[in-house]
Amino acid sequence: MNRFSATTESGAVVAAERSALWAVLTDPKLLPELTPLLERIETNGTLWRWHMKRIAALGVGISPCFTERMHFDEGRRIEYEHEPAAGVTERTGADGWYELIDVDGGTELGIKLTVHVDLPLPRTAAPAVERVMKSTMARTGDRFSANLLRHLGLDSSSVVTLK
Repeated sequence: MNRFSATTESGAVVAAERSALWAVLTDPKLLPELTPLLERIETNGTLWRWHMKRIAALGVGISPCFTERMHFDEGRRIEYEHEPAAGVTERTGADGWYELIDVDGGTELGIKLTVHVDLPLPRTAAPAVERVMKSTMARTGDRFSANLLRHLGLDSSSVVTLK
């Protein structure tokens, strides 16, 4: 097994109240409806177990399931880090944050996400694997953004991309 990882970071001003965005980002029932590839989230306090749909690429198929410790700074910031249960091996995990800041015209939403996965592929496959990971993350992020806007009753003109 070798570990592969990819990171994405972005920011945008969304023409919505911070509380509306916060409500979406902290709702484990709603997030799977808005996020492609996310099947469901099980919660146990601040431990959230994310169940993803099957992903296949480069001859390897996985159905990731991973546990994240969620840290909530009410209405402002969400940080998460991979934290599997003691004695449990999870081959996929994520670390990152969401930040929400009030600005003129809405809320600045910043996101950083690093996904890592252990796969039975040689280390020399890293460029191809990480390219597929980044591409999948970008498509998922774009579709999540569109679904989020639709959920909030907004269109793409309601967003100004910062990064």
